[in-house]
Amino acid sequence: MKKEDKQQFTLRISQANPTELVVILYEMLLCYLEDAKEALQPREGSLGDQERFHGAVRNARGCLNELLCSLDLKYEPAPTLQRLYMFCIRRLARGEQRLDAGLLDEIKRVIVPLCDAYRELAKQNSTGPVMKNSQTVIAGLTYGRNTLTENLADQGRSRGILA
Repeated sequence: MKKEDKQQFTLRISQANPTELVVILYEMLLCYLEDAKEALQPREGSLGDQERFHGAVRNARGCLNELLCSLDLKYEPAPTLQRLYMFCIRRLARGEQRLDAGLLDEIKRVIVPLCDAYRELAKQNSTGPVMKNSQTVIAGLTYGRNTLTENLADQGRSRGILA
């Protein structure tokens, strides 16, 4: 994952409601799966970057574990999601063992529809951000060369999650 992607995810997390956090986790998982696939692509004079592949798989597994641990199994469709996440974890382990990008595509075929569904649910969720007292981000007031500059407000105040 590129530095810019990490910064964007960090910004989005600080402003996200609970449903948007799930969408962000799905998007991060998909990004790490793509990184893993790219790492397996042969390059000039080498067979790919196995260290980068294993790092991306480890990060993808972390996203899946976070999704799995956040389920409340008392409610539907949590048991079904649990089975899907366990399937993805098993496929990820097999893909890592065999260095098989095809198994990563199987995971994407499971996760993309879930991500799309949660994206629609996030539009209906009117609760505020999970992180209270976080910095306010104002975008579009000034422009840099070929980029949009984002300004942060409330920099001197304490910020973060309030209990």
